[in-house]
Amino acid sequence: MNRNMSIIGVPMDLGQSRRGVDMGPSAIRYAGVVEKLERLQFDVNDLGDITINRPDSKNDKQEGNLRNLPQVAEGNQKLAEMVDQEIEKDRFPLVLGGDHSIAIGSLAGISKHYENLGVIWYDAHGDLNSGETSPSGNIHGMPLAVSLGIGHEKLTNMLDYQPKIKPENIVIVGARSLDPGEKDLIKEKGIKVYSMHEIDRMGMTKVMAETIDYLKDRTDGVHLSLDFDGLDPSEAPGVGTPVLGGMTYRESHLAMEMLAESDILTSAEFVEVNPILDDKNKTATVAVGLMGSLFGEKLK
Repeated sequence: MNRNMSIIGVPMDLGQSRRGVDMGPSAIRYAGVVEKLERLQFDVNDLGDITINRPDSKNDKQEGNLRNLPQVAEGNQKLAEMVDQEIEKDRFPLVLGGDHSIAIGSLAGISKHYENLGVIWYDAHGDLNSGETSPSGNIHGMPLAVSLGIGHEKLTNMLDYQPKIKPENIVIVGARSLDPGEKDLIKEKGIKVYSMHEIDRMGMTKVMAETIDYLKDRTDGVHLSLDFDGLDPSEAPGVGTPVLGGMTYRESHLAMEMLAESDILTSAEFVEVNPILDDKNKTATVAVGLMGSLFGEKLK
């Protein structure tokens, strides 16, 4: 793994409707992420937070079924450009959210450097909606679809190319809340999904071994997009869309440790930490602990 790392904070809360997730990057920093990574011998360059402009409620009109589209697109454009620049400098981009709509910018900036970028989507949700299928109009439920080229062109055509990823290079881990349109798209595109049913039956060791084996030969880089609602709310309470019956802290550490051992990751993002909904910054502390495992921390 590249030991030169750039941290980019994206205080985005416009891809959904609950305030507070814009403070996620600050909460993760407060929980000690930079110190943790430096102890693991990474050369860390914290680039601070991207500026996210607020909508003007008087003048902004909702475009179709897409909440805050101009601001979400603008913020992701800035992120895509920053991520692109850091990869050009041969640095590992670590993106801190913010809501999951920021994956649109992350993947736009990352994927242009790879022929076959693999994506591990560690999440309770598929995030495969579009304006036509979304029950809410929240763009944080759309980034994976957008990255496949499905959705509004202000989002799909970021950095002037699409699609960013191929359906056969995606693995969703931990799904347990999928909308009807997402289920249809998963079947249509043949996207590999390990739901909580598979994790319970097979165990996390087998799920991650299969995920790593599936991606390592077909991809030339792998991006981890980890949404903290993938974990059970008892373990990560500070998220905007909690879903009961999620992955445990220990299962998640194991998954991160196996990814570290596989040495296939080339970028990562951690999203949806909302300190307003949290208990004494517990979720951000969990985030830093999982990053430790992902980036090689060992007990012995």
